[in-house]
Amino acid sequence: MKIDDVFRTVKDVMAVERVYAEPIERDGTTLIGVAAVSGGAGGGGSETNGDAGSGAGFGVGAKPVGAFVIRDGNVRWQPAIDMNRLITVVGAVVLAALIVGGIRSAGGR
Repeated sequence: MKIDDVFRTVKDVMAVERVYAEPIERDGTTLIGVAAVSGGAGGGGSETNGDAGSGAGFGVGAKPVGAFVIRDGNVRWQPAIDMNRLITVVGAVVLAALIVGGIRSAGGR
């Protein structure tokens, strides 16, 4: 794959259609899903003793962040809940509270 092909593919993958889903309408309510899309690309080449080589690649990641809900002419944002992140944050807060509590009780002796 040539570098021009890589950039053309990245341009296609990183289009706005990847962020906003096609609207879905049910019972008078329209939902438009939204995702956070990120990516990167790189490439390079070299020539040594008359031998040339090159390479390129890219990666893309996406995660749902929520949806726009349209009902009766009103639009509201409904965020997606990342349970893994929520559990990690709650666990970190509990651990920090236990550590601080332990330090306070040890210091009072």
